[in-house]
Amino acid sequence: VQLQAYGGGLVQAGGSLRLSCAASGRTFGSYTMGWFRQAPGKEREFVGSITWNGGYTYYADFLKGRFTISRDNAKNTVYLQMNSLKPEDTAVYYCAAASKERNSRSPSWYDYWGQGTLVTVSS
Repeated sequence: VQLQAYGGGLVQAGGSLRLSCAASGRTFGSYTMGWFRQAPGKEREFVGSITWNGGYTYYADFLKGRFTISRDNAKNTVYLQMNSLKPEDTAVYYCAAASKERNSRSPSWYDYWGQGTLVTVSS
């Protein structure tokens, strides 16, 4: 599976942005998909994940409902809708795929990673 995240950019605080992650391969629909982010000088952290059929989602506690993950298996794409963005959301955002059915916040759970897309939130 090859993943490509896109949709990042510069946005003002309080604004919204939607990231997309396009996947290659006919088995996309069987993968759990995750989003992570890494800010400058910080470790990569879990943002959220979604099971293969979209039935279950799992989010990092710090998001407090601001972000939503969805997927369209017909388009081999997973999305991250980000609302009420804050300057501390500035980071490179990565999508990842796991050939396992459960959600997980652990990076080691995921088998494939995209190249990342930069999100910058200005104050």
